[in-house]
Amino acid sequence: MLFGRRAECARLDALLKSMREGRSDVLVLLGEAGVGKSALLDHALQSASDVQVLRVSGVESEMELPYAALSQLGLPLLDGIDRLPGPQAEALATTFGLKGGEPPGPFLVGLGMLNLLAEAARDRPLLCVVDDAHWLDDASAQVVAFVARRLRAESVLMLIATREPVPSMRGLTGLTVLGLGPEAAQQLLNSVVRWPLDDGVRAALLAEARGNPLALLELPLASPDRLAGGFGLLEATALSGRIEESFRRRIAELPADSQELLLLAAADSAGDPVLIWRAAAALGLSPEAGGAAEEADLLSVGVRIAFRHPLVRSAVYRPAAPESRRRVHQALADATCAQTDPDRRAWHLAHATEGRDDHVAAELESSAGRAQARGGLAAAAAFLERAATLTADPELRAERELGAARNKVHAGAPDGARVLLDRVASGPADELRSAHVGQLRGHLAFATGDVAAAPVILLETARRFERLDPTLSRETFLDAITFALTAGRFADRATVTEVAAAAMSAPAPSRTPRAQDLLLDAFAVLYTEGHAKGTPLVRAALDAFRRDELPAAEAPRWLAIAGHGSYEIWDDAAWEAIAELNLRHSRDSGALVMLPVALTQRIAAHLHAGQFKAAAALLEESEAVAEATGIARPNYDAASVAAWQGDQARATELLRAVETTAAERSEGIGFTLVHYTNAVLQNGLGRFVEARNAAALATANNPETAFAAWALTELAEAAARSGDSAQALQAVERLALTTAPSMTEWGLGIEARSRALISSGATADGLYREAIERLGRSRGAVALARAHLVYGEWLRREDRDLEARGQLSKAHDLFLEIGAEAFAERTRLELAACGVAVAQPAAERAVELTGQERQIARRARDGRSNAEIGAELFLSARTVEWHLRKVFVKLGISSRRELRTALA
Repeated sequence: MLFGRRAECARLDALLKSMREGRSDVLVLLGEAGVGKSALLDHALQSASDVQVLRVSGVESEMELPYAALSQLGLPLLDGIDRLPGPQAEALATTFGLKGGEPPGPFLVGLGMLNLLAEAARDRPLLCVVDDAHWLDDASAQVVAFVARRLRAESVLMLIATREPVPSMRGLTGLTVLGLGPEAAQQLLNSVVRWPLDDGVRAALLAEARGNPLALLELPLASPDRLAGGFGLLEATALSGRIEESFRRRIAELPADSQELLLLAAADSAGDPVLIWRAAAALGLSPEAGGAAEEADLLSVGVRIAFRHPLVRSAVYRPAAPESRRRVHQALADATCAQTDPDRRAWHLAHATEGRDDHVAAELESSAGRAQARGGLAAAAAFLERAATLTADPELRAERELGAARNKVHAGAPDGARVLLDRVASGPADELRSAHVGQLRGHLAFATGDVAAAPVILLETARRFERLDPTLSRETFLDAITFALTAGRFADRATVTEVAAAAMSAPAPSRTPRAQDLLLDAFAVLYTEGHAKGTPLVRAALDAFRRDELPAAEAPRWLAIAGHGSYEIWDDAAWEAIAELNLRHSRDSGALVMLPVALTQRIAAHLHAGQFKAAAALLEESEAVAEATGIARPNYDAASVAAWQGDQARATELLRAVETTAAERSEGIGFTLVHYTNAVLQNGLGRFVEARNAAALATANNPETAFAAWALTELAEAAARSGDSAQALQAVERLALTTAPSMTEWGLGIEARSRALISSGATADGLYREAIERLGRSRGAVALARAHLVYGEWLRREDRDLEARGQLSKAHDLFLEIGAEAFAERTRLELAACGVAVAQPAAERAVELTGQERQIARRARDGRSNAEIGAELFLSARTVEWHLRKVFVKLGISSRRELRTALA
């Protein structure tokens, strides 16, 4: 019986009922040690005797073992791995060490785990219980959070208990477990203290426990002789410390062999009785040693050896003498099979070793390699860091510390990476190693928001690499250019021009130039000598990227900056191809950092092509990525879509938020994008003064190229329409420096449209016609519609109303088809001025599909299977099936074939 937990138990019972009815849920129980989270989990388990149950607990000493917790959760289900899509099955097999292979991406592991749970729940609902989530290893925590966010219709209930918020789980539905109320606390205390007790002491005990159930259960039993006078209740230690101390007193009363058995069990989280009894035998401990611990209600021995409460484990392990810890870890290492579980064996050996030990350090380094192959970057860093502490040779120690730092950088642990880099820097002098430290410091600066410092550090590092490693020198120069472009106006000590000038002297490639080598040389010329000389070189580099010869692991890193090159030279064919290629590689690799960048580039390409619905669908996927990972991102994608659609209120709100983030990170390119997008919005609304002001801000800083050039087109239109012909002319001349060398239909069409705005008579007429012809052969559907619009506006001012009506009607139809509502309304007003009343199209029958239902329905219409749709949208195949059933009902159809007509 749980005193005072009626509401909490009712909520758990409701979730179990919902699970049995085919729905999925997640609930995070948050509360201090001993407050009753585990008791509530036990209530759920006792109420779920008719369902499948998986239970796992985080263990503090194994927080750096990759997927240690996930293995406990997933291994019982591996019989169903063959029913998963091939890539997901392979990812899980690699993650759990069943086979070797390339490191699987975190999304692929998470999606595999999600579908593994869904498959297991097909026959019988599944309850997953995760206790002590604050002690989960990072890799397991990310996957558990991923799965929890994507559960929908799998008949899976996930209950997670934690003492403190887990960063990767923020946003999940939570329940804060508080202490018991006065009446329930009194009842619980009475159930323990059955002897007479002074009222003052009882009141002091209740006040001290503050409703914490474990405190009410343990403190009276820990020192009953001290309760008579009420002494000892006001110690300075925290409540969890006092509870732990109560366990220590009970442990101290046990026989020595029982205490050592407890320490042995505390040193290994697996709880495998075979392993622990094998180690116990090596220490001379008999099975009877566990009897006293069980009688003291500290330990339970069954199919798994488990502690009554996590505080028992810490009460055993923390105060143990170092030599005692080393003794039990050595016994566990000896008892662990080197072939089947080499990483756990190496971890125990590390904790059993005092001083330097090169043999153990080598084993740990091998474990780091295996951990990295399973995607456990944080674990690889932990193994290497521990290996370094055991390494006698200072040179080798520094190399291992450098490897650990590199893994921490990529795992998103900047503080730990900085500590290790400082150690390497203070170690034996080595020029190449020092350059590697500089490279990592540059990436750390960018990742932690010091964007302006990143190109400075990387420029210096690239120069140091010139003599040491030409390949790394070239790659570092390209990274420095990338970060300098991002910093834009804030890169005062290493502007893109300065970095590009330095890159002119970069060492030549030591082999046949790769695509990124060609791009570095092209950017060096482009940003120092201008577009006239640089554009042909950039085009050659983009052609190399489009051949898709990059290794899959490297592709997302370089394709992102290659996409920027396509904007620079107004090549929308390359833009389209590279954006699609980048998105495919990023999806396939599950690149946590690069996938949002790839989505942003693809969304922008869709907007350029007038594919607003496709852009909105990817926007929904971008939001799904943020939800799946719990990583918040500046919502530029949504702001851009809203601006092009003409949704003024939403676009303005989102642009303000993005500008704030850009300022915080010193990202000048973010300012350019915000002001350019605002200029698009204001031009669409016909607010030309506001558009001119926004475009002027976007074009004020030359280092923020490409997007600033786009903004020049907005400035030319807004200035011309608001009567500032001088500013419009200046904008066009600046624009032509990039568009004329491009020799693309997009670039030359944009230039012709912009020049027409500042021209008159036959010259203007010819330029407008040229713009329409060229843009009609490009991918720029919106740019084409806008060319029809401004030509129609000019014709009306020239009193050529009949011709104006034709151009404006064409523009209006295009804008409506695209979904650019503000531009469509601006066009309608021009048509009205020509005497044409435009009837709004009859509203189609509204079908209330949610955003996710639309995504799924479109993909099903296009022939994708449920598993393929789930892989793209981070859902289980069962959830996809559930959504499709709802779509069929809403659309009044009964098969996937009918989707082609329903979603024409």
